[in-house]
Amino acid sequence: MSISKRKKVAVIGAGAAGFFTAVNAAGMNGNLDVTIFEKSRQLLSKVRISGGGRCNVTHHCFNPEELSKAYPRGGKMMRWNFDKFQPADTIQWFEKRGVKLKAEPDGRIFPVTDSSETIIQCLFNEAKKQNIAIRNQTAIKRIRLLQKGGFKLYFDKNETEIADVVVIATGGSNREQSYEWLKELGHSIISPVPSLFTFNFRYNEFEGLAGISVSEAKVEIQGTRFSETGPVLITHWGLSGPAVLKLSARAARLLNKKEYRYKVNVNWLHPLNQEQVQNELIKIREKNIKKKIEKQDRFPLPGRLWVRMLDLAGISENKRWAELSNKKVNELSHQLVRGSYECQGKTTHKEEFVTCGGIPLNEIDPGTMRSKIVPELYFVGEVLDIDGITGGFNFQAAWTNGWLAAKAIASNTINDVS
Repeated sequence: MSISKRKKVAVIGAGAAGFFTAVNAAGMNGNLDVTIFEKSRQLLSKVRISGGGRCNVTHHCFNPEELSKAYPRGGKMMRWNFDKFQPADTIQWFEKRGVKLKAEPDGRIFPVTDSSETIIQCLFNEAKKQNIAIRNQTAIKRIRLLQKGGFKLYFDKNETEIADVVVIATGGSNREQSYEWLKELGHSIISPVPSLFTFNFRYNEFEGLAGISVSEAKVEIQGTRFSETGPVLITHWGLSGPAVLKLSARAARLLNKKEYRYKVNVNWLHPLNQEQVQNELIKIREKNIKKKIEKQDRFPLPGRLWVRMLDLAGISENKRWAELSNKKVNELSHQLVRGSYECQGKTTHKEEFVTCGGIPLNEIDPGTMRSKIVPELYFVGEVLDIDGITGGFNFQAAWTNGWLAAKAIASNTINDVS
């Protein structure tokens, strides 16, 4: 007589990837006994704070080829995974469960409620519907393979659990020591480093201008091929905004190797070049001979930033346009399109905290997220060496890989004969 045995699935980590794997696996196969273990008190913490508390669920890009370009690491694998589950599928998944989403002009997608609690409640409701057990404040210490198959999980407080399947969804970490228990299972670790962070200036050329932004600038790291365009925000310590955060992701390992000491060039008037800006300045000078140079309406720069650019070019804001020499025109145009700033250090963008590094992708099966080293062990989320630029791409990787892992787990049933 064949007796169906419920397969015990342990999901380590209650973030976006862990929850999505758990609820989908249980939803696809009612013969699974799924438990989520989380070391901290709070569940889905990054979902809660992302997008300023609105939750940037995904991105409005439905072309797998284009979408994969948003991943400095893992893009090749994600290209094929997006053929199976991509942003259009994410939107459909949430809307089927009553969560309506909206796309903003920059492509980011949020719940129409503009509240991350909408996404959190949806995942909680789904977990309850699928009878998923959730245990927080339960930190994993070690996983041991059993001779008869399966795993023995060792937690703090001397607790242990037996599981047939284990899903590692612990998120990223800045410390390689955090992955020691995974090394014991035979996996190697690519040293983790921060991916999304702001640039701190050694000399604060823009002191007092925090909060001022430019909608279209180009930022490049001197002496490298790394550059990004988009909005730039001046902070108390240097620069942030989408262009800077994207650049920090793409150049994460290089900047770590440089110990976060490097120079950036900023074109505040992108896509104009220096010659075009010089010509425009000369035209302004000719038409505004008697006006003070502190006033201009031809360039899309906030007034206070324009005055600071004059100062950096050695030009008094009280001068009149007629007094602006050709030499100063050249110096000002250089500041506007080739401003050079020395960076030293970084500030983690807390809402978008991401690391690159973790489990190498050549150690997992990309179609199922299953370990090639340990049977019935799966990896999803930031514990993998996959990270995206800002804009909803990291959550989409979590949804995609979580769904793939869930499908693989659900399709592999256990049948005992007695």
